[in-house]
Amino acid sequence: MDSNKNSSGRRQEGKKGTPQKDTKKSTFQRDAKKSTPLSRKSVKKDFKKISPAPKADESTGVRLNKYIANSGVCSRREADTYIEHGSVEVNGKLITEMGYKVQSDDIVRFDGTSITPEQKRYILLNKPKNYITTMDDDRGRKTVMELISNASKERIYPVGRLDRNTTGLLLFTNDGDLAKKLTHPKHNVRKLYHASLDKKLELKDLEKLRGEVVIEGRKVFIDAVSYVDGQPKSEIGIEIHSGRNRIVRKIFEHLGYKVNKLDRVIFAELTKRNLPRGRWRELTNLELNNLQMMK
Repeated sequence: MDSNKNSSGRRQEGKKGTPQKDTKKSTFQRDAKKSTPLSRKSVKKDFKKISPAPKADESTGVRLNKYIANSGVCSRREADTYIEHGSVEVNGKLITEMGYKVQSDDIVRFDGTSITPEQKRYILLNKPKNYITTMDDDRGRKTVMELISNASKERIYPVGRLDRNTTGLLLFTNDGDLAKKLTHPKHNVRKLYHASLDKKLELKDLEKLRGEVVIEGRKVFIDAVSYVDGQPKSEIGIEIHSGRNRIVRKIFEHLGYKVNKLDRVIFAELTKRNLPRGRWRELTNLELNNLQMMK
């Protein structure tokens, strides 16, 4: 009886002890399971979930009016009118939105014809006398476009103007951004002229040109003016950055002098070196880089 009781008691103690060991083990296992979300695999999975899906960059592309202008169809301002009147399609869809941006793989049609941007061209002409600076003339006068007719298959146009009787440097391009930079007053693009007057320029008048000059009620900024070295006192070099029409002639007329000849010898640091009158050439890479770096 006693032995049975003892063995029974040992079995009961064993039963009591076993659950205690299992309880501790299961508690550790539960704690381990709770720590699973901190594992590397779990963190990586959560990171993927919160990553935003890639979106197209709406800031990319070229404005539609610029794309059309770069294609040689018309100017950017004219392109706005054509867009507004429904002449342009992108990927088969009619576009009338002014700020619409064309992406690199878009198909653009103008009046049903596919168009693509042209290669940029930069032509420098040494303009002769008796040619007007315009794309065409309804009076049949000779234009500068005749002189550069075989210079480019792209539609290029003159940057700024030289009047009919003024000779010298004239730039042509289809790069609208550069043209705007070279003609906007805030960029102070350098223009150096050689003026031949009808008589000697008096020293007192030369000094007046170095002061404040007002033409037609507006101040004219003359950057430099002097006699041409080794030439008669009627030969004057004058540097300005104004783009006003016939402004150099008006400056001297204001003081009682007539300009018999006017030649632009420097424009935006471009020179006439090795460029005979009436001839043209393409800009060098160095010249183009210098223009594009202008502030």
